[in-house]
Amino acid sequence: MLRKLSSLILVGVAGLAMSGCSGGGGTDGAATGSSAGAGGGNDKIVMGFAQVGAESGWRTANTKSIQESAAQAGIELKFSDAQQKQENQIKAIRSYIQQKVDIIAFSPVVESGWDTVLKEAQRAKIPVILTDRAVDSPDKSLYKTFLGSDFVEEGRKAGQWLVDEYKDSKDPVNIVELQGTTGSAPANDRKAGFQEVIGADPKFKIAASQTGDFTRAKGKEVMEAFLKSTPKIDVLFAHNDDMGLGAIEAIEGAGKVPGKDIKIVTIDAVKDGMQALADGKINYIVECSPLLGPQLMDLSKKVLAGEQVEPRVVTEETTFTQEQAKQALPERKY
Repeated sequence: MLRKLSSLILVGVAGLAMSGCSGGGGTDGAATGSSAGAGGGNDKIVMGFAQVGAESGWRTANTKSIQESAAQAGIELKFSDAQQKQENQIKAIRSYIQQKVDIIAFSPVVESGWDTVLKEAQRAKIPVILTDRAVDSPDKSLYKTFLGSDFVEEGRKAGQWLVDEYKDSKDPVNIVELQGTTGSAPANDRKAGFQEVIGADPKFKIAASQTGDFTRAKGKEVMEAFLKSTPKIDVLFAHNDDMGLGAIEAIEGAGKVPGKDIKIVTIDAVKDGMQALADGKINYIVECSPLLGPQLMDLSKKVLAGEQVEPRVVTEETTFTQEQAKQALPERKY
C-alpha cells in the first residue's frame, strides 16, 4: 500500500514539473503556440518574442515571418505586441523570464534603457537575441547577437540616389525628412547615413525634419504641416514606405504631383510602397527586408546548442527603381 502511494505521489510531482517546463499560457499579451509537453517530451525550444507593435506593413510582415518560421522550426513561440511602448516590452521580457523560456528575442522600441532587464535575463541564464533594431548598451555580453539590417547603409543608399539624381544641377535642393520613431535605431541610423552622403554638397539642405512614428497617418499629418510651413520642397526623404504613402496623400491633397513636383525616396520596399514606385509616385526605394524569421530560428538553435554565432548578422538587401519595382511586384511576398 505504501509503495503504491509513493508511486502515485511521484507521478503527480513529475506531472507538475512537466507542466511548469512547458510554460503554460502566455501572459501580458503573450500568445502561446502548441504545448511543449503535449508530445510527451520537454526538449521543445520555447521562445519569448517581444514585438514593437503593428505600426506598418513592414512590421506586420515581420511578425508573420517570425510566427510562421517558429512553427516550421518546431519552436514554441510566446508572442507579445508592445504597441510601440518600451514599458510594455520590458514587462513582456520579465514575464518570459518568470516563465523560464529557453530564449528571448525582441525588436527594441528605442535604443536606450535596456540594461536592467537584460541583466535579469542574464542572471536567469536565458540568452537574448536582438532582431531588426539594436540597443546602445556598452555591455555586449547582455545579448548573443543582433540580427538585422544596416540602417546607416540604408540611409547612405537613399542619400546616394539623391546625389546622383541632382548631379548636374547647381540649384539648391530643399529636402523635408519624415523620421521614424524618436530614439529608435532605424530613425537614428538612417538619418545619420543620409546626412553623411548629402552633407558633402552644400546645395542639399534639409529644410524640415520631424518624426512620423513610422505610421501612414502620422506621415500624412506631418507632411501637411511641411507643405504649409516650407514654401519650396524639392524632395521628401521618408524613413519608411508607410510614412511616404501618407505623405503622398498630403501632397496630392495640396494639388501637387508626387514623384514629379516633389521627388520621394523611402526605405522598406513593402508591396504598397513598391506599387507607388511602379506608378511613379515614389522615385526610389531602399529595401529593408522584414523576413527575418528563418534566420532568427536558425540562430536560436545554434545559441542553445552552445555554438558560436557572429555578434552581428546583417540581412542582404537591394534597392529599387520604377522599372525594377514593376518586375519585382508580381513575386513580392510582403
